[in-house]
Amino acid sequence: MSNKLSKEKIAYFKERLLQMKQENEKSIEANEGSGPNDAAQELTDFANHPADMGTEQFEQEKEAGFTLIHKENLQEITDALERIENGTYGISEKSGKTIPEERLEAIPTARNLVEEEN
Repeated sequence: MSNKLSKEKIAYFKERLLQMKQENEKSIEANEGSGPNDAAQELTDFANHPADMGTEQFEQEKEAGFTLIHKENLQEITDALERIENGTYGISEKSGKTIPEERLEAIPTARNLVEEEN
């Protein structure tokens, strides 16, 4: 059952992955662009209420978490683009079977068949 993707489909997924890459890079830039001291500096202009400081710390940690997620996504996208370049995109890394197009539509960075995950 060699149901390999056509060149047109590969080009389509490559374009989608490049778009996803750009979006993730913008998100990382936006999150890293506002340093943790920016908002903390604003707070020093006012009385430092412990609740304000706790809220600020929470926001900083949340932003750091989002940045980490975007960086992980970016790595998955980069890996998928490498698989396109070396001709293994759409082929399960575990079994070597073709990954269904529907799965790639839902998750363009998929490495394996659904039943092979975990």
